[in-house]
Amino acid sequence: MEKMPFGKKNYQWMVIGLVTLVIGFIVMSLDNQDYGFGFFGLTLGPIIVMAGFIMEIYAILIRPEVPKSDAKK
Repeated sequence: MEKMPFGKKNYQWMVIGLVTLVIGFIVMSLDNQDYGFGFFGLTLGPIIVMAGFIMEIYAILIRPEVPKSDAKK
């Protein structure tokens, strides 16, 4: 059996990051000011989107856990 590049923890963080990105874009679209120049469009939404990208980078960079049976090989 070939070794998978990502483990369960990696995929969980990827899904959390993706959901965070979607929430950030939704928050940006909720802004009532013209052209999105209010608090949601310029401050809160982009902060949430950046947090989502940071989670995605973290999900890619963490090492997957190796089961004890495969650690000896």
